[in-house]
Amino acid sequence: MLGSTHGTLTTDPRRARVIACGEHAGPAVHGRPADADDLDVSGRPLHADVPDLDRLFRPRAVAVVGASDVEGRPNAGVTRQLASWAERVGARLHPVHPTRPAVFGVPCVPSVADLPEQVDLAVVLVADPVPVIERLAEAKVPFVVVLAAGLAGTGAEGRAARDRLAAAVKGTGTRLLGPHADLNAFDLNAFAGFRDDLDGPAIALITRSGHEGHPVLALPELGVRVSHWAPTGDEVDLESADFLSYFAEQPEVGAIACGVEGLKDGRAFLLAADRAARRGVPVVAVRAGRTESGADAVVDAAMRQFGVIRVDGLDELQDTAALLARARPPRADGVVVYSGSVGTGAHTADLATGSGLTLPTLSAAKQTELHQWIPGHLNVANPVVDGGRPAGDARGRKIIDAILDDPSVGVLICPVTGPFPPFSDRLVRDLVDAAERTDKLVCVVWGSPVGTELAYRDVLLGSSRVATFRTVGNCVRAVRAYLAQHRFTAAYRSPFDDAPRTPSPSFRKARALLHPGQQLSEHAAKQLLRAYGIRVPREQLVTSAAAAVRAAGLVGYPVVMKASGARVAHKTEFGLLKVGLTSASQVRDAYRELTDIARYEGIALDGVLVCQMVGRGVEMVVGVTHDALFGPTVTVGLGGDLAEVLRDTAVRVPPFGEDEARRLLGDLRGRAVLDGVRGRAPADVDALVEVILRVQRLALELGPDLAELDIDPLLVLPQGQGAVALDALVVCR
Repeated sequence: MLGSTHGTLTTDPRRARVIACGEHAGPAVHGRPADADDLDVSGRPLHADVPDLDRLFRPRAVAVVGASDVEGRPNAGVTRQLASWAERVGARLHPVHPTRPAVFGVPCVPSVADLPEQVDLAVVLVADPVPVIERLAEAKVPFVVVLAAGLAGTGAEGRAARDRLAAAVKGTGTRLLGPHADLNAFDLNAFAGFRDDLDGPAIALITRSGHEGHPVLALPELGVRVSHWAPTGDEVDLESADFLSYFAEQPEVGAIACGVEGLKDGRAFLLAADRAARRGVPVVAVRAGRTESGADAVVDAAMRQFGVIRVDGLDELQDTAALLARARPPRADGVVVYSGSVGTGAHTADLATGSGLTLPTLSAAKQTELHQWIPGHLNVANPVVDGGRPAGDARGRKIIDAILDDPSVGVLICPVTGPFPPFSDRLVRDLVDAAERTDKLVCVVWGSPVGTELAYRDVLLGSSRVATFRTVGNCVRAVRAYLAQHRFTAAYRSPFDDAPRTPSPSFRKARALLHPGQQLSEHAAKQLLRAYGIRVPREQLVTSAAAAVRAAGLVGYPVVMKASGARVAHKTEFGLLKVGLTSASQVRDAYRELTDIARYEGIALDGVLVCQMVGRGVEMVVGVTHDALFGPTVTVGLGGDLAEVLRDTAVRVPPFGEDEARRLLGDLRGRAVLDGVRGRAPADVDALVEVILRVQRLALELGPDLAELDIDPLLVLPQGQGAVALDALVVCR
């Protein structure tokens, strides 16, 4: 749970905004006052207050409600642990029990009302905690931890119990951690002190249960300091985002490790991640339930937008967080693999390049230098292979120094497949000594299955400068995260600073087009796009063949004709689309055919669209959907006939800026299509980015009223010619 070495309870988008929307002060949006500067245009917060959790982590007095010293009872174990913890950190302990005069020799009081002083923290161990919580809230106790089996269960009864608990503290000023319905899941280590003999930046840990924290809690034994641990339980009040914001402000915290089983509030989590990103504090998260689902894709995209590094297992969480907490900023992105074995070096290099790391070929001069100490038949271009023997004498240190002195090198990875004294002993001493001399990252993979060797336990783990791993895979993934995180932090600018706060002139016009619970016709959907400055073809909606001929003359031949109606979908399949019409007679015949088909199929029309026929370009899809956790999201993908087969899409959560919109396009597997393939001219990527930003503004302003929007296809014309929404679907909430 909560833990600390300080006696803690171990407890440019601007262009789109101005041109498309002309931002200015306006009336209330969705019931929010227009001058609420801390809310965006959709009425959601732009700032998160950092909760003052100092008294939770550093209480002066603690009450244990339901305390016991009867051996064999779960409450006795928790009480004993709390008594020991309180003595260690200098907090006064007050057991509360209605019938016992003392618990573990400490005098009891019969009820919360009889506490002799104001306490900072109360730990509640009774089966029905709600009445106790209400009395604690009346007594203005700042923090309460609830460990109560009576709140177990995922059904209606369990949810109702947790709802009562949340209601008991709502608006009182008392903050509640938990509940934890299973004492074992909470883990008594939550009340254990962390080692205080380690220095350097620390890791703060956030998990839903105690079990998730065990791998990270092993870090002090590996020489890495842990400062705080907060198991959040069912999060009826305090949630992961609260602790993330708080930990990001603590000067001793070098990285935050999170176990995320499910987020309570998407916006709160992003605001907390934004706070960490602003301060350059890395956040590493392992999330259960990674799937191919769209919901998981949104969570993954949201985390990457705000620099949260997602990993796949608790061991990787431990290794990546430890590296990010302790490593200095990189001097270069180049990675060199140094090994005594040809096979090991090649294997490590393959994994590194496969993970996206850059392994530069060392210069001819550098290779000549290395061959002073390495036999000429061995490769030293990268990976550097010495054959083993040079590592066991004075040549080893010279090789390591020569590699680290290369300006293209920022990271040295040395895999040691197993102990082979005295060579391995000399090698790790040289690596540690070199790491102390350089400001570049030195990583060692100690592959021994035993891990009891002195070279590992004393020399490697005794160094605060060498990053030590047990597997090559975890090493290369951690190095990738390290380099990516520093690139992200250097370029980061919070999107919440530029998020729109007031509605645009587009808002009123567009909202008037929406009809609750209905799908708009294509014509109405395009009017909505036009309101936000998104280009659509020249077109007219007509209700007679004669009007269609006149419209074609105004639009200009050749033309496209489409049936338009609120329930018209799959136009091609029903024959409700005619392309390339070049004469009045073709237009007249097409009108009759379209209306006859609609009549036969029972499809109500508001008319027939006579549209400009736009030239060739790259077909894209840009859409808006509503995510239950994050609200409106923007999705971009490749369009065309194979769109449903390839499913090449990427998603972002507003707010985001122009740079993020371009990164979104970079997530597409088929991104190169926009650069021109098979002799085609490059597409107007700037215009596509502009459309994405305008769609984002539309999503923010209309989000509560918009269930779905799809621009399909958006035709991106050759460079400098713009992008045109050829068709659109809008479904209102």
